[in-house]
Amino acid sequence: MLETALLQDRRGEALLQGKLNETREWSVVNDFCNRTYMPLSTRPLTRGQDPNATIRMLEVGRITFSRFCFGTPTRADDFDPDSGNIIVVNTLRGGVRHPVRGNDAVDTRPGDSYVVDCSRTEYWNIADGHDLQLNLTIPHALMEETAARWYGFVPGDDLWKSRLVFGAGQSAWLSLLDYAMRSLDARHNGIGDALIERRIEETLCLELLRNWADGVGLNLETGARSAAPRYVREAERLISEQAAVAPSITEIAVQLGISTRSLSEGFRRFRGITPHEFLTARRLDGLRRALHQARPGETVAAIAAARGYVNLGAMTAAYRKRFGETPAQSLRAPRRSRSCVSAG
Repeated sequence: MLETALLQDRRGEALLQGKLNETREWSVVNDFCNRTYMPLSTRPLTRGQDPNATIRMLEVGRITFSRFCFGTPTRADDFDPDSGNIIVVNTLRGGVRHPVRGNDAVDTRPGDSYVVDCSRTEYWNIADGHDLQLNLTIPHALMEETAARWYGFVPGDDLWKSRLVFGAGQSAWLSLLDYAMRSLDARHNGIGDALIERRIEETLCLELLRNWADGVGLNLETGARSAAPRYVREAERLISEQAAVAPSITEIAVQLGISTRSLSEGFRRFRGITPHEFLTARRLDGLRRALHQARPGETVAAIAAARGYVNLGAMTAAYRKRFGETPAQSLRAPRRSRSCVSAG
């Protein structure tokens, strides 16, 4: 599994031809690491030793995949927290040592996966020189978006600060990565289909989130929901019921008999998002349902206007960001495929 990741596409054709994919120069290795992961420091464990590095990188949506090794025993540290990136190290060969809890460390072996949020906690690793990894670089913001969209809240630092080894051998996570790699097309140096890229990006983030949460004992289905005060849950109900008429957050707060500030602070604390962001998501969900249920001849402009949208450009941008397609594409989708997309 993953033997040909970033080497061949789904038809067996060579990927990333014409690009520098290996090097024996530390300056090239360091530049690759800074661009692919984040600014960091590297040093060989044997003084004066040159690398024999594999440096392959490809972006799929907002996720960066890299097939990487230093080719000599190396320590990497000082990962820049301002990068805002999460790294997932999937060991294909050899071993890599990573920090876990406190001063403890763990050596990952072939089939093991390790996740760390470098924007929330310190990180270093030591590669044994015989290693090879398929790594993912994922923006923290993308994981937050995924959690908020699917579970209605953003987990706190109990999750993000946890450095975790997960999966083993032929895990479902590795099978998912294998599927993503086998979807690549050398003609596009990627997948070449924005909607499929979006689906793969979403599925990878969801599966990573599930594994991460399982590892720290967080129930995503209940998560912060059960801990949230009644007024937050009531606000969610009112916003969902009234989304089509675009109520203001002040109007929702008045219906609950609390201040707008209290409502905003409650959402930030227990959901990790603002009430306005929750409202925006529910309005877009409703718009999408209306587009899927549209009668022949109805237009995006008319459907959007009926739901209170005035700035079609801003609405289209927000819609594309949330669903990976434009409102027009949703409207034109055949009815059978609409039901499949809506189920996601």
